[in-house]
Amino acid sequence: MKPAIQQFINKMAANPRTIFLIDGLGALVSAFSLGVILVQLEQYIGMPVKTLYLLAAIPVVFIIYSLSCSFWIMENWRPFLKAIAVANLLYCFVSVACIFLHLPLLTSLGLTYFLLEIVVLIVLVSIEFKIANTAQMQRVEP
Repeated sequence: MKPAIQQFINKMAANPRTIFLIDGLGALVSAFSLGVILVQLEQYIGMPVKTLYLLAAIPVVFIIYSLSCSFWIMENWRPFLKAIAVANLLYCFVSVACIFLHLPLLTSLGLTYFLLEIVVLIVLVSIEFKIANTAQMQRVEP
């Protein structure tokens, strides 16, 4: 792993509240984008409004979870970080399913938005798992 990435992961593992905050704020941006902005731009995106609301509701749950973890989880935070990483990954699968279900309706702009959101989530999931596993390895070492 590159030194800068490893330093970032070590820094996040030393202060896990930060990664929960990042996750929660990212979910807030996603929920707002999907449930407010893209709903207004539905004709330019192509994704039906009901689907946008469904996709926006899921990150609202993630906001509550991640911010709660950020404020209240002091110890044994690794399983909570792994849980949100898995939830984010499942959300990617739901997004991909929605893309395929509504592919004939999606515009290039809509498809681009959803693919970029999936890429960002996959990067976040990867980082979250690395942070959780790095912290676990650091704890095991004498």
